Amino acid sequence: MNLLKLTRDFADEVDQLRFSPPVSAVYNPLHYAWEAHAQYLARTHAPVQVFFMGMNPGPWGMAQTGVPFGEVTRVQDWLGIKASVGKPPREHPKRPVLGFDCTRSEVSGRRLWDFFRDVFETSDRFFAGCTVHNFCPLVFMRESGANLTPDKLPANEREPLETLCTEHLRRVIDLLSPQHLVGIGAYAETKLREACPDREVVRILHPSPASPAANRDWAGTVKKQLDDSGVFPVADK
Repeated sequence: MNLLKLTRDFADEVDQLRFSPPVSAVYNPLHYAWEAHAQYLARTHAPVQVFFMGMNPGPWGMAQTGVPFGEVTRVQDWLGIKASVGKPPREHPKRPVLGFDCTRSEVSGRRLWDFFRDVFETSDRFFAGCTVHNFCPLVFMRESGANLTPDKLPANEREPLETLCTEHLRRVIDLLSPQHLVGIGAYAETKLREACPDREVVRILHPSPASPAANRDWAGTVKKQLDDSGVFPVADK
């Protein structure tokens, strides 16, 4: 099974789940932003040297562009991806999906893709050995419009979701055969370890501006983490 088919099936599986308050709206960009996401997946080729994984889409990143950590300008200008983006079935009035017309910048995505640009210079060089995915493809919002991360869901709703996500993650890793597994933040590291208990997993600092540590030379910190772990022998090129 190829990565596109694997992902489409996964998108349909998570759509069968139901969530109750405090969840007010759920977005699945694997459906309404599929065209852009498919362009992104088409650039990933097995075997992969480094598999990076985050938690779930941000409201101004992948929720808009269909690309993991997909800050609009970086997706267009560096990754060279642009496509028509639709709407989720129920759109929260405070979190509209504007696709590539979105003018909000997701700091996490900007930091991550700028780091890869500085290391690899071109996106072709990045995709020659790396890829970035999210553990969970869904965006959750409270009634206020505030983001709700998967780890904050009640256990009876979180566990079925995480079971599907873990099964999909194992299939993707089997398909891509990465040499290194890198969790972007603690949650992603934990989920990679659970999915691949016999593999070494490296953790890097999450680029979220909500983290004080990430606001103090995030790129320098992550470069050192990757250098020290041996993940990036090309980090000084």
